[in-house]
Amino acid sequence: MDFDFSLLMRPVQVIFAQIVRMLPAVGTALVVLLIFYLAARWIRALIRRLSRRRGQQHNVGIVLGRLAQLGVLAVGLLVAVTVIFPSFRPGDLITLLGISSVAIGFAFKDIFQNYVAGILILVTQPFRVRDQIIVGEFEGTVDAIETRATFIRTYDGRRVVIPNADLYTNKVIVNTAFDRRRIEYDLGIGYGDDIGRAKELIFEVLAKCATVLRDPPPEAWVVELGESTVVIRVRWWIVPPRRLETFESSDEVIVGLKQRLYVEEGIDLPYPTRQILFHDQTEETDGDRAAQREGWPAGRGRATRE
Repeated sequence: MDFDFSLLMRPVQVIFAQIVRMLPAVGTALVVLLIFYLAARWIRALIRRLSRRRGQQHNVGIVLGRLAQLGVLAVGLLVAVTVIFPSFRPGDLITLLGISSVAIGFAFKDIFQNYVAGILILVTQPFRVRDQIIVGEFEGTVDAIETRATFIRTYDGRRVVIPNADLYTNKVIVNTAFDRRRIEYDLGIGYGDDIGRAKELIFEVLAKCATVLRDPPPEAWVVELGESTVVIRVRWWIVPPRRLETFESSDEVIVGLKQRLYVEEGIDLPYPTRQILFHDQTEETDGDRAAQREGWPAGRGRATRE
C-alpha cells in the first residue's frame, strides 16, 4: 500500500506559511524590543547619574535604575507581543497575573516585604552606610544596605544581618544622624561642700578638655539630693558623634574631674551611710508611736552608725 506523504506535509506547509506571514511582525517586534532595551539602559544610567548628583547613596541609584529598567523592558515586551499577536490584549495578561499573584503573594510574603522595605529605606534614607545605629539588642556600624537585608558590624567585630522589614517597622536609634552629640555624667559631692565652688571647678576642667565643644557650652545642674551626696549632672557636646570619640571624651572628662575636685581641691566623695537603732524593750514608751520620733525612742536611746 502506497503512503501519501502529501497528507503529512500539508500541516507542515500550513505552519511554514504562517511563520512566513509572521516574519514581518516578528522582525518589527525584535526592533521594538531592541529600542526598548536601549531606552531601558539609558534610563538606568540617567537615574544613577542623577542620584549621584543629589548626593544619594550608590545603592539608591542602582536599585532605582534597575526598577526603571525592568519597567521599561516589561512595557517593551508587551508591545512586542501585541505586534506579533494582534489579538492579544495586555488586559488579559494583567487579569491572569492578578489571579496568580494571590498564591504567589502568600508564598513569598516575607521576601516581598523585605524587598519593598529595602527600597523604602534606600529612598527615604533614615540611616546611611557607616552610620552607627541601635536596633533592638544590636548596636554597631552599618556596613551595607541591600534590598533584602541590612548588614551591621558590631563593635566587638561580629556581623548582624537584619531583614529590612524589621528595620522599617521597628524603632531604630541612629547615633550618628547629626554632626554633634551630647554626653552626660553624674558625680556626687558632700552635703558640707560648696555647690557653687564645685560647679566652678567642673567648668574649669571642661574648659581644658580638648574633646569638649565650646559651643554649645557645657552645663552642670544639681539633679538630686541623694541619701549621702548632692548629685550634679555634667553635660557636654562632642564632635564627631561616634562611639570611639564618646569613650575618649568621657575618659578625658571623668579623669579630669576626679583629679581636680577630689584629689586637688579635696571635695568630699561620701560613701553611703546607714543608721541602725537599738530600742530598750523595757522602756515605758516602747511601742507607743506617739511618744517616738522617726523611730527614735522619746526617752534616752542608743544609736550606732556604720
